[in-house]
Amino acid sequence: VVTLVESGGGSVQAGDSLKLSCTMAGYIHDLDCLAWFRQTPSGREREGVASLCPRRSGNVDTLYANSVKGRFTVSRDKSSNTLFLEMNDLKPEDSGIYYCADEGTPHGSLLLRFGGKYFGYWGQGTQVTVSS
Repeated sequence: VVTLVESGGGSVQAGDSLKLSCTMAGYIHDLDCLAWFRQTPSGREREGVASLCPRRSGNVDTLYANSVKGRFTVSRDKSSNTLFLEMNDLKPEDSGIYYCADEGTPHGSLLLRFGGKYFGYWGQGTQVTVSS
C-alpha cells in the first residue's frame, strides 16, 4: 500500500511563491520515479508538471513541463520521505489541484504517463489558486 499526502497549497497573488510537500508512506521503491501533476479548471485531465527519477548512482533525473520550466523545482528529502515542489513566479494559469504521484500500475487506478513513466499511485491533492 502506498499513501501520499499533499500539503502546502493556498491562495496567492501572481508573482508569489509556494512550496508544496508530499509525505509518502508504504512500499515506495528507492528507484521509483515520483511526480507532480495538476488538474487545472480548463484541463480535461491531469497534466504532468515535474518528475524526479532516482538513478542507481545516487543522482536524480528531473523533468519539467515546458510551462513551468525555470520557475518550478522538484526535490526529495529521503530522510523524511517527502517530495517537494517549489513554485516561483506563479501565474494565474498555474491554478489548479496539485497531485503527488508514485510510479506504478496498480489495478483499477487512474494511470497517467509523464516523461515515459506511468504513475498510478495518487494523493488526494492540494488546491493552488493564483490571482492576477
